[in-house]
Amino acid sequence: MKKKNKKQLKFGLIGQNISYSFSQKYFTEKFEIGHFDNCEYKNYDIASIKEFPKIVNETKGLMGFNVTIPYKEEIIPLLDKLSKTAKIIGAVNCVTVSKKKKLKGYNTDYYGFKKTLSPLLKDHHKKALILGTGGASKAVAYALRKLKIEYDFVSRTPDEFQFGYSDLNAEVFDEYHIIINTTPVGTHPNVENCPDLDYSLFTKKHIAYDLVYNPEETTFLKKAKEQGAKTKNGYDMLVFQAEKAWKIWNE
Repeated sequence: MKKKNKKQLKFGLIGQNISYSFSQKYFTEKFEIGHFDNCEYKNYDIASIKEFPKIVNETKGLMGFNVTIPYKEEIIPLLDKLSKTAKIIGAVNCVTVSKKKKLKGYNTDYYGFKKTLSPLLKDHHKKALILGTGGASKAVAYALRKLKIEYDFVSRTPDEFQFGYSDLNAEVFDEYHIIINTTPVGTHPNVENCPDLDYSLFTKKHIAYDLVYNPEETTFLKKAKEQGAKTKNGYDMLVFQAEKAWKIWNE
């Protein structure tokens, strides 16, 4: 059924250096296949979060948008409301815009991650290492809590509460069987790059999960796979979080 006569509805992605983005391609194809002729999805590539209110005020028919690196946490003070989950996580990747331009933030990243990690889990997968401490890492941590998996963060600036990369020795790998890269390291075009780990420590017992999806197989995943680890990239997670966002925008 054509939806031609309805008013134009706009959606988009707020982020930085997002020309490669998954969301615009995904939603544009979704709108074409579903004949949502009145819907449009656009990238809003901004140098600072300060530009964000202007987009909301000047875009007619704006219904909602996704948020990506580096604004998942920075956007929070500019919103009117947060969902319960987004408040707990402390990061937002989906926002609805009401008729009165009121903004409510949600987190659908955790949902996408949880849904895609669950089928890979075996009994020995009790502990996880989260590489990175940005907005995406917070959603991953929340999903792991829901799955009753213990976790620790790994940071380039470690402290008493988190590991540094140099701390990740055989003893640590023997205890933590899920390693999740939530950093942008290894994303196109810098595809040779990978988190600074001793990849020989991966075994068949390990899951290596990379939130990066472009390239399809990052150097991180490739090196872990060579040691027998089960690997997963971030593409399916993005599909699940996108569909969840679409549902929220249409509620």
